[in-house]
Amino acid sequence: MSTDGGPRTRVLHLITRLIVGGAQENTLASVARVAPDRYESHLWSGPQTGTEGSLFDEARRQDISVRVVPGLIREIRPIQDLLAVWRLARLMRRERFDIVHTHTSKAGIVGRIAARIAGAPIVIQTAHGWGFHDHLPRWRKAAYVLLERLTARWTDCLVSVSEETTRFGLQYGIGSKERYRLIRSGIPFEGFSPDSDRGARMREEIGLEPDALVIGSVGRLTDQKNPIDFVRLGIELAPRFDRLRLLYVGDGPLRFDVEAMARERGIADRLKITGVRREVPDLLRAMDLFVLTSLWEGLPRVVLQALATGVPVLAYDTAGTKEVVQDGRNGHLVAPGDLGALARHCADLLGDENRRRTMGEHAREELEEDFSESGMILRLEQLYDELVQRKLR
Repeated sequence: MSTDGGPRTRVLHLITRLIVGGAQENTLASVARVAPDRYESHLWSGPQTGTEGSLFDEARRQDISVRVVPGLIREIRPIQDLLAVWRLARLMRRERFDIVHTHTSKAGIVGRIAARIAGAPIVIQTAHGWGFHDHLPRWRKAAYVLLERLTARWTDCLVSVSEETTRFGLQYGIGSKERYRLIRSGIPFEGFSPDSDRGARMREEIGLEPDALVIGSVGRLTDQKNPIDFVRLGIELAPRFDRLRLLYVGDGPLRFDVEAMARERGIADRLKITGVRREVPDLLRAMDLFVLTSLWEGLPRVVLQALATGVPVLAYDTAGTKEVVQDGRNGHLVAPGDLGALARHCADLLGDENRRRTMGEHAREELEEDFSESGMILRLEQLYDELVQRKLR
């Protein structure tokens, strides 16, 4: 336990998968940056990665050692999950962590049960978004809600990345209001800023014409991110804009379906999927509009990144997105699935360069300190300090 000049407080961060994603980037930043002089942070992850890309190399670049825990997987597998609880509890008891901080729903459930068995003094869960939603089978949604309610009783603090995430959790009876703490998933603003020259060079590098009208997105090609609607948007707009190009940065299990739809509808030559790339800031700078068609979210970091680079955002109105996109000022929000409204807003902006530029200028200035990575780390340090003072002193 940490005291001035004494041993550092031992913190375990636990996550199911180190794939390329906002929750994972948030977790890496927390491990690397939270007061290393006072907190000794460790990261354990399940072994799964996938076509979405892996952050294990990124962890190594940040000098973060990751312990892989066999059996910690995303899917519900009762026997395997019980074995994972037993293995984690045994390891936690041996390692004697002062704080167990879990991330994402599955790791949060399995990890908090293990932390209770191991007798961890402080337990924190970050809700980057909930594992249950209306797109799940009823039985699975009910199971997740029940387990979230149960494990919330053993949780000292539920960190929520958006006000909407808190509201949704309370709506389903998960924890009490006083246990929630709003700590938004922030981004390093120094890496994201408007730069038209770098955007132009990136266009040249990936084969996009200088005068193209580029609608782009960044994310995993999965059901949650709903890239099929991104392609449908392109199909809707293509007859009206000869210079329209679609740029998707990412990869995932739906890539074949996305490319097949583009071929079938005659826009394959307008769609470029880059796969997983590290140059996300420059790829965002190459876009005229950023579009997010996710069906559910917590607080999508990529929306913050797009706005920070001065790109207007058009998105489905999901959870934390509405807390950063100001409709009509730095972008537009439409109801999830309302492709017609999304296409109308895109068409209006594609046909009005001055309005796009004005929205882009508003985009970065609207971001508050709440959305910076430094602000996120500061608030997390304050939370740790508060819980350590209350429970370990």
